[in-house]
Amino acid sequence: MNVLPTSLGRRALFQRAGFGLGGVALTQLLRQSGADSPAVNNEQQAGLPERVAVGHQPHFPAKIKNVIYLHMVGAPSHLDLFDLKPELQKRSGEDCPKELFESGKFAFVRDLPKLLGTPENPKHRFTRSGDSGLPISNLLPNLQGVADELTLIKSMHTNEFNHGPAQMFMLSGFGQFGRPSVGSWVNYGLGSENENLPGFVVLITGSVLGAGSPAWGSGFLPSVHQGVEFRSQGDPVLFLSNPKGVEPSSRKRIIDTVNAMNQAQLADLGDPEIATRISQYELAYRMQTSVPELMDISSESKAVHESYGTQPGKNSFANNCLLARRLVERGVRFVQLFDQGWDSHNSVFSNVARKAKQVDQPVAALIRDLRQRGLLDSTLVVWSSEFGRTPFAQGTNKADKAGRDHHKDAFTVWVAGGGTKGGMSFGETDDLGYTIAENPVHVHDFNATLLHLMGMNHERLTFRYQGRQYRLTDVEGRVVREILS
Repeated sequence: MNVLPTSLGRRALFQRAGFGLGGVALTQLLRQSGADSPAVNNEQQAGLPERVAVGHQPHFPAKIKNVIYLHMVGAPSHLDLFDLKPELQKRSGEDCPKELFESGKFAFVRDLPKLLGTPENPKHRFTRSGDSGLPISNLLPNLQGVADELTLIKSMHTNEFNHGPAQMFMLSGFGQFGRPSVGSWVNYGLGSENENLPGFVVLITGSVLGAGSPAWGSGFLPSVHQGVEFRSQGDPVLFLSNPKGVEPSSRKRIIDTVNAMNQAQLADLGDPEIATRISQYELAYRMQTSVPELMDISSESKAVHESYGTQPGKNSFANNCLLARRLVERGVRFVQLFDQGWDSHNSVFSNVARKAKQVDQPVAALIRDLRQRGLLDSTLVVWSSEFGRTPFAQGTNKADKAGRDHHKDAFTVWVAGGGTKGGMSFGETDDLGYTIAENPVHVHDFNATLLHLMGMNHERLTFRYQGRQYRLTDVEGRVVREILS
């Protein structure tokens, strides 16, 4: 039994406690240099909680290796895309039942509103799609073509009803800033399969109004696990290129010198953020070669560009979908796409039609492309938003001008790919699409299921912070096994 000496000084204490933390972030770099520093042993020595160490095996055999997570910023009207309600259409224009309205919390509607059904015209009509017959709006004709790959979860619910808190809750399991995002948890647990690329990459169309960059932040995890934003115009990553007059060999000497100083400071203080700094400098140097080739989609065939609707050099959601495929193809563990513009407080039917047209072709092309390349069985594609939309009108009662308010109690997300059944719908809302009538799925349940598919037990993937063991699913969550193959 090891006994801590009573004369242990402050600096020595930090050295002993800190080396384990530093070793976690440095594992990949030490392996490259041939050093033997098992992350699990370092964690045990440092008293860290049990978890999956970077580069180690998951808790149990994983169904998938990668995630492409499509987050629709502002929340699409699920009632007009995936959850058809004939009774709501029939009663459109009637007062919302008072007992329903008074039971919820809404962002803007204060007085008893009128029910608002999906327009009964060919453009907005739902079609039973694929062999499975999933009802999907005609606003998404390309997605209808891959219906048998989709698992619609129509009974999602969350805790927050405003954009920022709801985005944070959906993506981090907590309605305030400061917790790690789902991509950071995955990166912390499994790391990247490619030493020349980050384990967690973010691609954005527009901006992430509400949560902003904390939506892909690492929270209290070492910052090496946060998402790295890639841009489809200009430098793919800010400050990645060398300044004019600086040769790659000179940049490498600078990095080596700076990291030698950081190594000395790490040995002295044991601060895990110093280890993060070392790994980020090294990764940035390697990315100078790997990232430009990755981001150059002009090398793709004409057929691929026609399928996605991509245009090289343009900043678009279509380009980002193609880049997502290229990223997982190269071993990036978690790719997250954000697409702005889904908020619909007025003119909901024209707005959802406009946005659906922008994303329908590239999302369907992504699913087909992954399938054709043998990647869909090992990749999970997620379509999500922060919450849903109300089945009643906001603003005006005129159908062509009316909007839908935020709705946290019932909305739809879907998944496609490895480990899921496909061609199925799970959960139901009531006849008006207001409350969940069958098989509720909470955000924590959804995140527990995602981690399960990646081979991680959501109750064991933890991090000790401020005296408590934290996890993505807080103290709740169940794996939704009904949708798993």
